[in-house]
Amino acid sequence: MTIGRPAEHAPPVRAEGVGKRYRRGWALQQTSLVVPPNRVVALVGPNGAGKSTLMGLVTGLLRPTTGDIAVFGDRPTGRGLHPAVSYLAQQKPLYQQLTVAETLTFGARTNPTWDQGYAEHLVGQAGVPTTAKIGTLSGGQRTRVSLALALGKRPRLLLLDEPLADLDPLARETVLEALLTEARTQGITVVLSSHVLAELEGVCDHLVLLHRGRVLLAGDVDRLSASGTPLGELALSHMRAAVQGEAA
Repeated sequence: MTIGRPAEHAPPVRAEGVGKRYRRGWALQQTSLVVPPNRVVALVGPNGAGKSTLMGLVTGLLRPTTGDIAVFGDRPTGRGLHPAVSYLAQQKPLYQQLTVAETLTFGARTNPTWDQGYAEHLVGQAGVPTTAKIGTLSGGQRTRVSLALALGKRPRLLLLDEPLADLDPLARETVLEALLTEARTQGITVVLSSHVLAELEGVCDHLVLLHRGRVLLAGDVDRLSASGTPLGELALSHMRAAVQGEAA
C-alpha cells in the first residue's frame, strides 16, 4: 500500500513495517496496522511492549527507524502535532500556578482550531471551578481540565497514554464515561493505552495488542471475539499464549 492518500479518505493512523530502534534495542519491529475512524481503540500490552513508542511515532515526537507511518494521510514531521490530533500523557503537563480559566486561555492561544465555548462546557460539566488554580485541584479535576484542553482543539484523533493511572476507581469510571460520550457524539477516534484491562471493557470497540514490539492482535473487538469473550480476557489469553510459545 502507498502512504499519502488524500486526507479525506485516509484512516486516522496507517503504519507499514514500522520499526523504532534505540541503543538498548528495538522498541517496535515490523509494525503494520490501520486504526479505522470512529473507534475507541484499546492499545494494550505488557511493559516494554512498545505502546508509548507507537504513540510517540503517531505524534511525530519520534521518528521511525524503518517503515512508514501516516496520520490522516500525512507523514508526521516532528515539528509539532498534526492539526487534527491531540495527545494526553499520564504526566498531564499543566501549569500549577495558572487558574483553570487561564489554562483554557493558554489553549486558545496555542491552538488555531480551538473552541473556547466547548472547552468551557467540558470544564463546567465536570464541576471544576474556573477560578481555582491548577495546583489546588484533585487528580480527577486535573484530568478533566487536561481532557478539556485536548478536546477543545476539536481533534479527529485523540491519543491517551495511561491518562487515568493516578485516579481512584470512581474517578476513572466518571472520566471514562465522559470521554466515551464526547468521542461518540463528536466523531473522535480515540486511542487509549492502559494497563487496567477491566476499565476498557464496554469502552473500547477496537483492540491493538502489542507484545515485544510487534502487533500480536488487531481489529474490531466484535470480529476478534465472535464468541463474546470480553476484551480483557481476549487480550490476556493471547499474551499468555505468546509467553508460553516463547518458553517452549
